[in-house]
Amino acid sequence: MGKGTGDSDRVTVRLARTSDARHIATLCLQLGYPASQGQVQRRLERIQQENHHALYVAERSDGHVIGWVHAYVRHLVVVDAHAEVGGLIVDQDCRKRGVGRLLMQTVEQWARRQGCRAVRVRSNVVREGAHAFYKRIGYSTVKNQAVFYKEL
Repeated sequence: MGKGTGDSDRVTVRLARTSDARHIATLCLQLGYPASQGQVQRRLERIQQENHHALYVAERSDGHVIGWVHAYVRHLVVVDAHAEVGGLIVDQDCRKRGVGRLLMQTVEQWARRQGCRAVRVRSNVVREGAHAFYKRIGYSTVKNQAVFYKEL
């Protein structure tokens, strides 16, 4: 991988394991979605049971998880099935080194295996750095929208 010279700079992407819950929870906080290790572990176990979901982690050769991406197949009446990214985060100290690109390439390969011909990503309007990243890797803005929420 890119800019580093040390052995710990080598990054591989693999499916997440429940033992990754602590690292994933730490990264959720950086993304702005605080969650306990237990909450993440329960969610991860549920995702692992779903055939049309995948959660990948980026791991340095020293075993430290420095990023994750969650994708799932979305079936809608109005458009053909596509993969949607439910979340992507790279540790703030490891950005701009190709980790996010590697995670997204993995999702794109997974999506093709799922029979999808497109990947969609939703990103908050305030995440301008993320928008620039997605454009750099070939994504384009197709719509701006409001999101409504009602707690039950």
